[in-house]
Amino acid sequence: MTDEALSGEQQAVIDGFLDALWMENGLSGNTLAAYRADLKGWAQWLRPQGRELLAARREDLLAYLAQRVNGGAQPRSSARLLSSLRRFYQYQVRERRLSVDPSALIDAPKLGRPLPKALTEAEVEALLHGPDINAALGLRDRAMLELLYASGLRVSELVGVEVTQLNLRQGVVRVVGKGSKERLVPMGDEAASWLERYLREARPALLHGAQSNALFVTQRGGAMTRQAFWYLIKRYALRAGVRASLSPHTLRHSFATHLLNHGADLRVVQMLLGHHNLSTTQIYTHVARERLKSVHAAHHPRG
Repeated sequence: MTDEALSGEQQAVIDGFLDALWMENGLSGNTLAAYRADLKGWAQWLRPQGRELLAARREDLLAYLAQRVNGGAQPRSSARLLSSLRRFYQYQVRERRLSVDPSALIDAPKLGRPLPKALTEAEVEALLHGPDINAALGLRDRAMLELLYASGLRVSELVGVEVTQLNLRQGVVRVVGKGSKERLVPMGDEAASWLERYLREARPALLHGAQSNALFVTQRGGAMTRQAFWYLIKRYALRAGVRASLSPHTLRHSFATHLLNHGADLRVVQMLLGHHNLSTTQIYTHVARERLKSVHAAHHPRG
């Protein structure tokens, strides 16, 4: 499907919904961008059918979802798309622009619950030693990796940390997470030590006398981005010989799994990760359980 511009009216309908969503829930820019992409794709598909967003029918939605599935869309992707469209139409009904929600009687696809991929402790150690700490950029990257693994931050939270949110004396970082909710996360002595060295040696060299609120900066003095840091993680993993499948959340998953493997309480891990519901955190107990089974099988005489 070509990425055609929408009419001003259709764009205004989407913008109005996203503005309301932001006002009501304080969603992140990334989440709002995902909603926008879903709605734009849906509106573009409707146009050749001679329909607009507020005139779509249940049959249109079913046909759109079926076309995506036939094109290879995974159940999780279809479920997320349906969730976006359902929220859009629920808002339109609430605002009395529609009397019927065309998404109301459509069931979401059944999803399995994939276990998050975590690195072993040895793989994490190899990854942390990937950067060249004799260079300013390498020292910055080491500090970022150490903080990410020590605190379990999301990558978006990591790159968004400002200098004023860091308290090395108390060993904590104040994080602004999903829904603009703040939490204090301990970082441990090792990460604090690398951050202190980065602030003393590397950050001033990268800024070249310029000023920035961002804790982690690029060679040009700007704030690090999620995309740039994700590229760095993949590069260091390759250099360290880490062959495991990686995602931007791999170190976050590893943080949670390793804590549970070493006896941490599930509710403590929930608080550290910033999960609203304990059920979100409970998936890590399955990862820890599988790890215990593999250790038993490998080392017990009757394993």
